[in-house]
Amino acid sequence: MSRGITLEVLSASTTSGPTSATPRQRLEYALLAGFVGGMRLLPRSVARALGASIGSLAGRLSAKLTSVGQRNLQLAFPEMPQAERNAILKCTYRNLGLQLAEFCQMSKYTADYVQRDVMRYEGLENFLAAEALGKGVLVLTGHLGAWELSSFVHSLLGHPMGMVIRRLDNPLVDELVNGIRCQHGNRVLHKDDFARGLISAMHRGETVGILMDTNMTPPQGVFVPFFGTEACTASGLARVARKTGAAVVPGFLLWSQAEKRYVLHFGSELQLQRTDDSEADALANTAQFACVTEDYIRRYPDQWLWLHRRWKTRPAGEEPIYGRKSTPVDAMPSATGTQRRTA
Repeated sequence: MSRGITLEVLSASTTSGPTSATPRQRLEYALLAGFVGGMRLLPRSVARALGASIGSLAGRLSAKLTSVGQRNLQLAFPEMPQAERNAILKCTYRNLGLQLAEFCQMSKYTADYVQRDVMRYEGLENFLAAEALGKGVLVLTGHLGAWELSSFVHSLLGHPMGMVIRRLDNPLVDELVNGIRCQHGNRVLHKDDFARGLISAMHRGETVGILMDTNMTPPQGVFVPFFGTEACTASGLARVARKTGAAVVPGFLLWSQAEKRYVLHFGSELQLQRTDDSEADALANTAQFACVTEDYIRRYPDQWLWLHRRWKTRPAGEEPIYGRKSTPVDAMPSATGTQRRTA
């Protein structure tokens, strides 16, 4: 049985929160627990249909997020007709609703049911070969397809994973969510011990899945091309891979409309640049990871989370992309090897 760690970047606050739940937190928990419990009782097909409807409704009510999504699609696909962009955004909201339904349902899934009706592997041999090398596996992934479901079904089918996450503000909700995630051997490692835990996991030959498609700020991020526009991207995966010799394998759980189920794709191990210049290696390899992620998104554009402000942090001197003041950046490296300084 393989072991590992999934790194998830959550949008929740990183504050530690109260030592005991407040009345408001208890109410939030009760509402969420009731919703999850109710959705769990439904047949999966009914729950997914309801989730899709909830997602579609959210799309009609979320003008601000839709504006971000339209801006992202304009950057990524400048030649795409507006009608096609609108269709992709509708799918984005629908996909979020489907993920909500799967999260509520997955605590009752069995291995046989998952393999028959929920998902299948494609390229599992790539993951197993990388794991057999014994130096740890870094799974390159992102907010594409069903990222929350992926670690759950992987653990259910014999590959339990730990999750490095930020604590949710509401401790009761945090416990509820993590209880579902960890039902089949997954474990939670909180972000305050992330670096040491990650390196230790690699030394033990474990697996780490890292979401690589969120906006970052210095010093954790470096600028690399993403859909033709430089995006501040986490360099931690590249640095850990160089330090430990761990294998890097792409992994995405994507919906197949033809099969009416998900497919967990594991790509071949990526060949990394390893020279005497650690910073150059981090930049080059992070650029490769962004390129691989972009390639998957281009193949499945309706399954990516276009609602995130991926290009929020800008190099010094550039105008903000989303109409607000950009994150100030001083002397940030880029994949072109140039240095940008504040004016």
